[in-house]
Amino acid sequence: MEKVDHIGIAVRNLDESVTYYTETLGLTLLKIEEVESQKVRVAFIDAGNVKIELLEPMAETSAIHGFIEKRGEGIHHVAFGVTGIRERMSELREKGVRLLSEEPGPGAGGAEVAFLHPKSSYGVLYELCDKSGKGE
Repeated sequence: MEKVDHIGIAVRNLDESVTYYTETLGLTLLKIEEVESQKVRVAFIDAGNVKIELLEPMAETSAIHGFIEKRGEGIHHVAFGVTGIRERMSELREKGVRLLSEEPGPGAGGAEVAFLHPKSSYGVLYELCDKSGKGE
């Protein structure tokens, strides 16, 4: 793990949340995009040494929708920046860590992402986030 890349926060309304983070807290909006594969709209907020990723579900089948329905809005995951995501996944499996998928999938900003099962991580959903474009 190279660093904490971002903290994902599940929100019901992205536009209202962005206003809070930018106008109330004075942070900077970096970009908004849709991640169709995850069925979410995301906004990245610059919080200095880490980014905040606000996640709004685009469909009831989105994992974020299910999270909000079950737990309400709030911290969803912590993402670690990595290079060679497939190698990191393999290393973690060898150490007994359960992953939520066999292969990385597409994430925001062109990243490849994979998630560690919270039951293997003391109740925290961790994301591996590879922005190197190689993914090997």
